[in-house]
This record gives sequence, C-alpha cells and structure tokens, in this order.
Amino acid sequence: MQDIGFIGLGMMGAHMARHIANAGFRLHVFDANDDAAKSLSAIGAFAHSSPRSVSDASEAVLVCLPTPEIVEQVALGTDGLIHGRRAKLYADHSTTGPTVARKVADQLAKAGIKSLDAPLAGGSRGAEAGTLSVMVSGAEEAFSSVLPVFQSFGRNIKLVGREAGQGQALKLVNNMIVGANLVVAVEAVLLGVKFGLEAETVLQMLNASTARSFVTEDLIEKRILDRNFDFGFRLELMCKDLRLCLAEAEAAGVPMPVSALARSFYDIANENGMTGRDMTVVIDELERAAGVIIARSTN
Repeated sequence: MQDIGFIGLGMMGAHMARHIANAGFRLHVFDANDDAAKSLSAIGAFAHSSPRSVSDASEAVLVCLPTPEIVEQVALGTDGLIHGRRAKLYADHSTTGPTVARKVADQLAKAGIKSLDAPLAGGSRGAEAGTLSVMVSGAEEAFSSVLPVFQSFGRNIKLVGREAGQGQALKLVNNMIVGANLVVAVEAVLLGVKFGLEAETVLQMLNASTARSFVTEDLIEKRILDRNFDFGFRLELMCKDLRLCLAEAEAAGVPMPVSALARSFYDIANENGMTGRDMTVVIDELERAAGVIIARSTN
C-alpha cells in the first residue's frame, strides 16, 4: 500500500498527514480549506478538489473531521469517497459515535470498501509528536494492511474490536471520563484553595496519592496552574463528544446521570461565549462560583 488519501487537515489532521508523507507514502489530500491542502504540497502531497478525487487516486482513505454530519457527507455524499474508483479501505479517525460508524461502514461495504473506525486520543500535541493512541475496530485483515500508515503518527495502536462502531464507543468512554474527571478534580482543588491551601501544594500531594490522574497531572498541574489553557482540544468539540456519548448511552439503555451533570458545565461554558477556546476553560464558571482560582502562588 503506497498511495494514501487523507481528508480533514485541521489541528489533528495536518500533523497526521505530514507524518504519513514523511514516512514515504504518496499522500493525496483534500480539505474544505484549499490553503490547508495546498500547504502540504511542499512535502510532496497531491492536493485534490473533492473526496471522490482523493478516492480515485488512493488505495486507502483516512479521514479526520470535526462532526458526524461532515463525516457522512465526505464518505457518502454526492462527491463523496464512496464514488471513487480505486480506494478499497476507509479509516475514520473522527469522533462520530457508533451509530454513524455503522451506517457509513454498511454503505461503503455495498460499494466494496472495507471500513475501520479508528478514533484517536492524545490531542493536537500527540498528533504533532506522532504519539497518538489509535482505537481501531473492524476486520483484522484491513487493520493489518493499514497498520504501517497508523504507525507513522501513532504509538499505542490496538484493534479493540471486530465490529463497526466499537472503536468509536471506546473513544466516547475515554472522553467522558476525561471531561467528568476535569470538572470533579477542579471542584475538589478549589475546595482545598478555599481552605487556604496553596494550589500547587494540593496538586503535589494529589499526584503522589491515589487521586492522581491524567487530569490532575497534566491538565491541572502542568497547564491550568500556570493559567495556560492550551491542551489543544476545542470546547465545542468536547461538547459534541459528550453529547454523542450520552445519546449512545441512552440508546443502549445505560443511565449516566453523573456524566450528564458533568456535561452541563461544558455546555454552560460554550453558551457563555467560549466557543473556539480550549476545553480547559470549563473551569471558569467553577472558579467564579467558588470565589477562588487555581493558580501558582506568587509568594
């Protein structure tokens, strides 16, 4: 497999596409923003005018897109990759939820195209570093054939299931845990600060104790404590992922009342004009309510 298509050159996709090209694959790209696609020509990528054109030129097409609606349009639309003449493998790195993953896989199968859902964890920093986690579901043969491509931008890559949508389910589980954990951890740290403890002292002890997590060690201690809201995942995308998780949970008959409450804080932040900012700004309303902030001591 040498000719690889990539559609969606945003904060994650642009870095991933560069890694693919730098690994020696012939790269064919499309993005709704023409400049994003043309910028990759400097490293030898071929810019195309539509998903269908990318599919005409590629053996496998990878997509990394912001919403399920865009994924469906790119895959199945009038000028979608389903109508291409060459591609026989499709891998979706977006977060769409299992329902959309199954729908797209079913339609592509009718056109002779095998599908993998392969959502990511690690954020834009992981994409830039080439250290993403990739949660893949689908046929093992399809996974094996595209694994060298995934290895160009991923470090922890696992076939987590054989059914369409299982990778998407795991991604929603991951993001819900991160989202809810951030809200709970921030509330707890704010309580410590309210009692007169220095925020860095609270975090040092939490991260040496059983309460430590990625949220306390990375998001809060390494970023929020210094008032750096730069994890690299936009607030509105987290809102979308939490909404998808709760919708899929409801359809599956799994109550998630605590998760639903955590989601509400992201929605409030989004509705309060923080769209476009990093997801970590969700702490703003929590800090305002507590009357203290999480910040490094100036003493």
